[in-house]
Amino acid sequence: MTDIRRPIRSYVLRQGRVSDAQARAHREELPRYGIAFADRALDLDAVFGRAAPKILEIGFGMGETTAAIAAARPETDFLGIEVHTPGVGSLLKQIAARGLSNLRLIQHDAVEVLRVMIAPASLDGAYIFFPDPWPKKRHHKRRLVQPDFVALLTDRLKPGGYLHLATDWQEYAEQMITVLRAESRLDGAAGGCVPRPDYRPQTKFETRGLKLGHGVWDIVFRKKK
Repeated sequence: MTDIRRPIRSYVLRQGRVSDAQARAHREELPRYGIAFADRALDLDAVFGRAAPKILEIGFGMGETTAAIAAARPETDFLGIEVHTPGVGSLLKQIAARGLSNLRLIQHDAVEVLRVMIAPASLDGAYIFFPDPWPKKRHHKRRLVQPDFVALLTDRLKPGGYLHLATDWQEYAEQMITVLRAESRLDGAAGGCVPRPDYRPQTKFETRGLKLGHGVWDIVFRKKK
């Protein structure tokens, strides 16, 4: 099993205000749709009660995109990871409202979840949409997409499984591509920037940025078979 040590986290735990609705969903729905962090690998088929493609999303924010994708792809199971309580509560509320049976979440650090709870070669794909770009050069070490992290995530993909990253920060997109191409188990020749896949909804933030002339980069790489 790939072993990495990451004393520097890619996020700052700012919980922000939790609305009454988010708090209620967190309290009432987490036991049903949440998975507690544990020091053992998950049986993902047992978690969802079926054999189906399994997609992991890291850092789902407030969960609108996650819920929309899961609703549009009922044949696929999705596991979301997020540390911030308002976002977790928001997504739990959407899961309950939509009656989504193919979406579960873990409120914990993604690297620790990957390291101990996700078995090697168990994922059909993984999403990281608009991670914190940490734009100041002295903060680049906090960026999530680093060689050790990509090696760990690649280890958890099945052969032929894919990584889909998106960012609105060009310099970070360039770094992502450099890091992904350096991972020997990914198909660097075929990977790179692609048009936004139909399955990823365009966010309100993204739409506003595009109207202002900002760029958005979708990056897809596959694990070699």
